[in-house]
Amino acid sequence: MDGKAAPNGVATIEDRILRITGYYGYYPGYSSQKREEGTQTHTESSSQEAEGQTRCQSCTSTFLKLIWRFLIILSVSSSWVGTTQFVKITYETFDCPFFMTWFSTNWNIMIFPIYYSGHLATAQEKQSPIKKFRECSRIFGEDGLTLKLFLKRTAPFSILWTLTNYLYLLALKKLTATDVSALFCCNKAFVFLLSWIVLKDRFMGARIVAAIMAITGIVMMAYADGFQGDSIIGVAYAVGSASTSALYKVLFKMFLGSANFGEAAHFVSTLGFFNLIFISVTPIILYFTKVEYWSPFSAVPWGYLCGVASLWLAFNILVNVGVVLTYPILISIGTVLSVPGNAAVDLLKHKMIFSVVRLGATIIICIGFLLMLLPEEWDEITLRFINSLKEKKSEDHADDITDSSVHTRSRSRANGTVSIPLA
Repeated sequence: MDGKAAPNGVATIEDRILRITGYYGYYPGYSSQKREEGTQTHTESSSQEAEGQTRCQSCTSTFLKLIWRFLIILSVSSSWVGTTQFVKITYETFDCPFFMTWFSTNWNIMIFPIYYSGHLATAQEKQSPIKKFRECSRIFGEDGLTLKLFLKRTAPFSILWTLTNYLYLLALKKLTATDVSALFCCNKAFVFLLSWIVLKDRFMGARIVAAIMAITGIVMMAYADGFQGDSIIGVAYAVGSASTSALYKVLFKMFLGSANFGEAAHFVSTLGFFNLIFISVTPIILYFTKVEYWSPFSAVPWGYLCGVASLWLAFNILVNVGVVLTYPILISIGTVLSVPGNAAVDLLKHKMIFSVVRLGATIIICIGFLLMLLPEEWDEITLRFINSLKEKKSEDHADDITDSSVHTRSRSRANGTVSIPLA
């Protein structure tokens, strides 16, 4: 028997039962409507579950991104702290800073092979090594890497790279790791000043203040021992290292522009080849002139040297990878965090006692470094943020007035009177 049609207009058996029993609120088609409402409720609950899953996935993705960025910052800071501390340990048995610089720079040759290995592991369309090499060679121009460009573009950058690292190692002979890492952070201020003068970048008052703070920190650091002895020489070395690093970055931006990870890996590996071919004569000359002499050859601490070189290589890779895969500001934060990292090692392991002047200079330099990280539109962003807070506060105040007026009216009606609140 088909229960879906009836001559008296009742659609189903369920409707007949409800009509006979006198169910309150019954009307023809009542059961059909209830089924439709049930279906609609089920659809709404399903959509709410899907929305909840989407929010959960979004929260998980955000959390993983935060973890990834934190690991990048931690890795950059740890590698730079490790490099600095390994150099200090190596100096205890091997006092040859230029040889350490040359040996560590040679390891840069491995950056492009490491990049290509990552390309083979992650890329869907894999390219041959020669094709990938030619593609990344476009950083030197449309014709790629030629012998003329190799000498013309690589030579000045290789010299600046070697000077930066060599002066940094010389500074570590005179100063603590904390002082040298803090002074090296001044390179951010020097980059701004050079970019403003040479590249005609936008003038920013906050960055001028940061540059003044960096210079103030340098003077305080030099004054800590009365502008005499090894302190002033170490400060000069560290500031010279920061200056050549800033000049390297500005010239790179001027002549080569921006580069992706593959092009940067190709360029740094090219610097390693140039160092191996042309700079190798320098440590030989220093050896035979007894400027950097060691004897016997077996006394060279190759374990410490490889430790310095590997950590330096890891730092260079992390800097290039981090700039591509995350925000460049995170790399800068990782660099400045090496200052408290080195301070912790100096305090706990070497039992260093920091004077008030040195501590103040370090703090001033770090604050100036952080000011350099402000975006160019920081003033506009700050004003928009303050205005949004004011608008939100005014909206909340208006809602409070509306709620209080409604409450006042309800109380007035309950007392038999009507009260009109003043605007």
